[in-house]
Amino acid sequence: MTNASPSRPEGSIDPRGPRFGAGITSALLLVGVYLSTIGVSPGLPGASLAERALDPGFLLQAAVAVLFAWSLVSARTQPLAALFRSLVQPRLTPPGEWEDARPPRFAQGVGLAVVGVGLILHLIGVPWALVIAGAAAFVAAFLNAAFGFCLGCELYLLLVRAGLIRRGGRAAV
Repeated sequence: MTNASPSRPEGSIDPRGPRFGAGITSALLLVGVYLSTIGVSPGLPGASLAERALDPGFLLQAAVAVLFAWSLVSARTQPLAALFRSLVQPRLTPPGEWEDARPPRFAQGVGLAVVGVGLILHLIGVPWALVIAGAAAFVAAFLNAAFGFCLGCELYLLLVRAGLIRRGGRAAV
């Protein structure tokens, strides 16, 4: 059954989709962090901008940042979501419950912010920034993939309860 089943409430998603994406994301981030530890970032803070930009750990984590950004622009066409919908979801039974799409989407924005800060700091030459940011994003993605615990989703719910984000997703003024 596809995600477009008639019983799916508007604005909801199959909760297994974000976990699937988090599994792939955590694997990419783990490799990216490893490559960052052996690349130019930690050991050579005096490396040129070109050397830092071509570091394999930087390139892989930049690809992860693109995936995060893509999910914010068009969650339906994001490659990991499309892969889940086309290859994985048809082989599963329909979900017992649907999930509100807003918390996972917010979590993608948090992931983009964390990885993005690491990428920027790496480019300006801050040692270990890429490793630390990638490791933090890895932990969050791994928790979601392995245990279904989404840190970004929990942060979203805390911000809604605090009144800083309205249920519609806009910041309170």
